[in-house]
Amino acid sequence: QVQLVESGGGLVQAGGSLRLSCAASGRTFSNYAMGWFRQAPGKEREFVAAISRRGSSTTYADSVKGRFTISRDNAKNTVYLQMNSLTPEDTAVYYCAANFLASITTTPVGYDYWGQGTQVTVSS
Repeated sequence: QVQLVESGGGLVQAGGSLRLSCAASGRTFSNYAMGWFRQAPGKEREFVAAISRRGSSTTYADSVKGRFTISRDNAKNTVYLQMNSLTPEDTAVYYCAANFLASITTTPVGYDYWGQGTQVTVSS
């Protein structure tokens, strides 16, 4: 079992930045590829970014490429999502997820564990 706890969400003006963190506990963190997803009201959960177990590979949704950066610190059991140049369209609940002994996956069904989510609201 892996427990994931997101933090760092909040209210920010358009053009601003936030950094989300996801702290993991319970199992060897480096055994898990990690992903960030988001879900806006009335919409399906969508992929944002993912990072490989050692952090050597990353992938992003086209909508956030060049603005968001995913990273991880295996010594701290934490994955981050740096979000810059935020727009109101980025408003959503952001979730981190863990995928055991897997390569990068962009679909929610591929992940084994999920956090409870953190709200990000971008005002215009």
